[in-house]
Amino acid sequence: MFDGYDSCSEDTSSSSSSDESEEEVAPLPSSLPIIKNNGQVYTYPDGKSGMATCEMCGMVGVRDAFYSKTKRFCSVSCSRSYSSNSKKASILARLQGKPPTKKSKVLQKQPLVAKLAAYAQYQATLQSQAKTKAAVPVEGFSWGNYINSNSFTAAPVTCFKHAPMGTCWGDIAEGVRVEVPNTDCSLPTKVFWIAGIVKLAGYNALLRYEGFENDSSLDFWCNICGSDIHPVGWCATSGKPLVPPRTIQHKYTNWKAFLVKRLTGAKTLPPDFSQKVSESMQYPFKASMRVEVVDKTHLCRTRVAVVESVIGGRLRLVYEESEDKTDDFWCHMYSPLIHHIGWSRSIGHRFKRSDITKKQDGHFDAPPHLFMKVKEVDAAGEWFKEGMKLEAIDPLNLSAICVATIRKVLADGYLMIGIDGSEAADGSDWFCYHATSPSIFPVGFCEINMIELTPPRGYAKLPFKWFDYLRETDSIAAPVKLFNKEVPNHGFHVGMKLEAVDLMEPRLVCVATVTRIIHRLLRIHFDGWEDEYDQWVDCESPDLYPVGWCQLTGYQLQPPAPQSSRDSQSSSSKQKKKAKSQQYKGHKKMTSLQLKEELLDGEEYSFLQGTSDHESNGSASYYIKQEP
Repeated sequence: MFDGYDSCSEDTSSSSSSDESEEEVAPLPSSLPIIKNNGQVYTYPDGKSGMATCEMCGMVGVRDAFYSKTKRFCSVSCSRSYSSNSKKASILARLQGKPPTKKSKVLQKQPLVAKLAAYAQYQATLQSQAKTKAAVPVEGFSWGNYINSNSFTAAPVTCFKHAPMGTCWGDIAEGVRVEVPNTDCSLPTKVFWIAGIVKLAGYNALLRYEGFENDSSLDFWCNICGSDIHPVGWCATSGKPLVPPRTIQHKYTNWKAFLVKRLTGAKTLPPDFSQKVSESMQYPFKASMRVEVVDKTHLCRTRVAVVESVIGGRLRLVYEESEDKTDDFWCHMYSPLIHHIGWSRSIGHRFKRSDITKKQDGHFDAPPHLFMKVKEVDAAGEWFKEGMKLEAIDPLNLSAICVATIRKVLADGYLMIGIDGSEAADGSDWFCYHATSPSIFPVGFCEINMIELTPPRGYAKLPFKWFDYLRETDSIAAPVKLFNKEVPNHGFHVGMKLEAVDLMEPRLVCVATVTRIIHRLLRIHFDGWEDEYDQWVDCESPDLYPVGWCQLTGYQLQPPAPQSSRDSQSSSSKQKKKAKSQQYKGHKKMTSLQLKEELLDGEEYSFLQGTSDHESNGSASYYIKQEP
């Protein structure tokens, strides 16, 4: 194992200093291999009275329905997008379907109203776009520096069962030894040395070379699932040299004896670790597979889409009728928003038929077994009924839990739900949740858990009281016993860092923090942004990832918003907060007439993507104390 450790030598030189500090190493778990002693996110006048145009996306709508006091934007999402990019760069990127780049924070957000309006705006700015091809750059971001400088804690990989190695992370912890490239070396060939894990942050580990003792000057961060991280003993079996860092190469005269003493009884990675990493990053969905996915222009229906690409289990789906492949939608392969071909018909869900009469060459239906299975329910006895009231996360404003109504009961436990006071007359903005979805709650859930409940839009009797509202609407509350009561031991704690999808712009994966936990419900805050952009997400959502996931899978990570972006939104945001408790804070619904214009591709919506199939390991009692 130590063959070649002293076959190369260098002159001793001083090392660069770092602020890293050694942390106490906890006792190691027993399941890892033991090293033997022999090695091993303005309104413009348009000539129409009371109308406005969104400065970000070009949407034309009723001015009073626009977001903020200045009525500059149609939604929270557009306000956020505008503050992080120039208008010109973002529109060009959206319409041309450009892939994520390190210089753009707005990644292909589709127009919210007719493409005709957006296309006209695009044509008008095309010439100036050519002169400014580069988008607004963002500063480099390092998870290691971010965590070290703020003493943050990251959620462990075991919290994310859908992520690579989520179910087989094992006992990788502080103190585990690995073989890594020796960067404190000027030899012409690549050499290695042994290092120990000082701190873990998701997939990332802070490592310290053996022999440095309490010296943290050369500590470094790396992704433990990277190709250059190996178990102790790999060099010996692969014929690679182990060479001590030149900073300490003269510290000991017998490095072999030092390593034997330091490593005997220590833990290292399993021999098949790299194989497990590779296997956990194999995804069953392939390009050209056909699926049914929610229609982002009309929540109430699904459409056929084709898998264009797969990155880390996230699918870029292109709607089948999109000839230029720019009309797309991003979601995880375990998202409750995608289904096998024929699913809508089987449960009675609305479906938009494609103008394409036959499959295109090379396209094929994704096998039903690839999709996330939902828990079976018994609807034979007491069950949800149309008109029942409940509380639900608004898919158009994920920071809000709203007063809602069951509008239709479908087969196999699926429900069509509408947000009270904000529904279109034709029901085109109803959305589908399964009865076991963690995104719906019994009447009284918010009050019991001290969460602000968003009342129906225009409801004047405030503060809102469920008892009065049920009597006024002659309605009944959905029985508490019909809701999902399972609360798994998820492992999340307030303050933990992670990488999370901005579900209002589902192509973006951002630096985020868990700021509140209500049983299995997590409040996700996007670092550098105002609290109004927070989102409620289930602990088992496939849109949450460990620190280092983007680096591991090759996806672009969106860093915290720079100070300039925060300043641009702070004044208006703070003014809103003073009286926002009774305001509808989500995307503004369009008029019935606009929603019926199906010949035009309408506004884009993004949805909460929480899993509907839950496993509980029997941790906590249910969060409802009694039925209201």
